[in-house]
Amino acid sequence: MRSKSTLLTAVLASAVAALGTAALLAAPAQAATLTQVTNFGSNPTNLQMHLYVPDRVAARPALLLALHYCTGSGPALHTGTGFSSLADRYGYIVIYPSVTRSSKCWDVSSAQALRRDGGSDPVGLKSMVDHVRQRYPVDPNRIQVAGLSSGAMMTNVMLGLYPDVFEAGVSSSGVPFGCFATTNGSEWNSDCSGGRITRTPQAWGDLVRDAYPGYSGRRPRIQVWHGSTDTTLSYVNFGEQVKQWTNLHGLSQTPAYTDHPQSSATRTRYGGTGGTAPVEAISFQGYGHSIPFDAAQAVRFLALDSATAPTTPHGTTPPGNPTTPPVTPTTPPGDPTTPPGTTPPASGACSAGVSVQSWTGGFVATVRVTAGPAGTEGWTVSLTLPAGTSVTNTWNATASGTTGTVWFGNVGYNGRLGPGQATEFGFQGSGSGSGITPTCTAG
Repeated sequence: MRSKSTLLTAVLASAVAALGTAALLAAPAQAATLTQVTNFGSNPTNLQMHLYVPDRVAARPALLLALHYCTGSGPALHTGTGFSSLADRYGYIVIYPSVTRSSKCWDVSSAQALRRDGGSDPVGLKSMVDHVRQRYPVDPNRIQVAGLSSGAMMTNVMLGLYPDVFEAGVSSSGVPFGCFATTNGSEWNSDCSGGRITRTPQAWGDLVRDAYPGYSGRRPRIQVWHGSTDTTLSYVNFGEQVKQWTNLHGLSQTPAYTDHPQSSATRTRYGGTGGTAPVEAISFQGYGHSIPFDAAQAVRFLALDSATAPTTPHGTTPPGNPTTPPVTPTTPPGDPTTPPGTTPPASGACSAGVSVQSWTGGFVATVRVTAGPAGTEGWTVSLTLPAGTSVTNTWNATASGTTGTVWFGNVGYNGRLGPGQATEFGFQGSGSGSGITPTCTAG
């Protein structure tokens, strides 16, 4: 049996431009924190639940169920992705569940997990959603799910089992609903992970329909991400997911729209050309299981950056739909958040903190730049990489050098920061990201 995935999908914690923010409640005096919730309802597999409620919650907040990768946890996803920082900006609530079984992988293979209300992890996850809905004025039309790797597999499962609950989902480096099904009790399906399971669109769609017999309502929208050289969960699964969800929506597999939102990335949309098309697929040429996943693009697709759910009928283009990649805005004025281990910047200066997500042979670093009381007109961050480490990809900054001491400078849209404002950029590297300490200089 093949070993389970221990790789984390690379996550860029950036934010989309504000489109029309929801009315926000008054912020409490204490900053928002991740809180563990117990006794949230039926929980047959002893999942743990953590909840992130931002200081400023929208009057009718959206709700995001964020699902971790194998070996991960809810708190790790909270600190390692941009979903919580984007929640601070847009006022939605995030549930961060955790698997407690030894593998820390979601059950997407058992017969119980692949049947609506059949048991296992999906029942516990649904209980968490119900628990939050009972305590907060959640907009029922804006309940979403997103996951990475094993969490992406479970995203497909939750969308398939509970189409009446979730409006949309994001699957980053996952597999179709039912692809990992086993009959021998194993959590891992090597045929699926190796790309040896292919079906017709109708057969993939039938797997989902059979999991919730008699359901005839709308199906959730889905955004699918994958790297073309993924050897942990074969790139074949990217196309199989597109087959499954275009069939469920009754759509052609011929894209209605194609563009390139990031370097090496190809984005196709099915059933519509706009940003809330029924199916959106983003593939990265030359990337493996770890891809430059953009949380802001996910939030944009899930419509978590607006006050209302998408109302345009499937197959049409929303007026004014953005078709270019979002820029990275700064943190709202007055945000006092400073990354752990970062000294607050002096007047006219700036500071930088870094978070690193590592796997064997590589890592992704997210760097947060915070302006001092005088703000900045530009900034430069320098850091020294360990021996044998090199930068392979950079976003939301320009890089000078790839090994040894490397400098990162702002790009046009994120150099000017007001007093106390912040922005983020990221880079991917080969080797070790351990011990990196960034230094910021204001322009």
